[in-house]
Amino acid sequence: MAAQLFNRIGQLGVGVAVAGAVVNSALFNVDGGHRAVIFDRFAGVKQAVVGEGTHFMIPWVQKPILFDIRARPKNIPTITGSKDLQNVNITLRILFRPKPDELPGIYTTLGQ
Repeated sequence: MAAQLFNRIGQLGVGVAVAGAVVNSALFNVDGGHRAVIFDRFAGVKQAVVGEGTHFMIPWVQKPILFDIRARPKNIPTITGSKDLQNVNITLRILFRPKPDELPGIYTTLGQ
């Protein structure tokens, strides 16, 4: 009797573990300052941009592609001349970030 009880508890434990693994593979997180685009193996890149938080996806069919949308600096150094023929070093700092609404098009044309 006790052996059957332990066998049944073991089977139930395996079932719970498999169900937990499937649910865990169906969830993904999008951190703050990031956005995600969903790639579907059947429909291609979806046009909806997913915001911050925990979201569901269909495992093995959909794949989230995460993008960092925070402003990032890019420094461009250059050497130029002045009126009195002196060389001047100038560094231009540009802050850039992608537009969240344009992320599906960016991923489709440029990749990640």
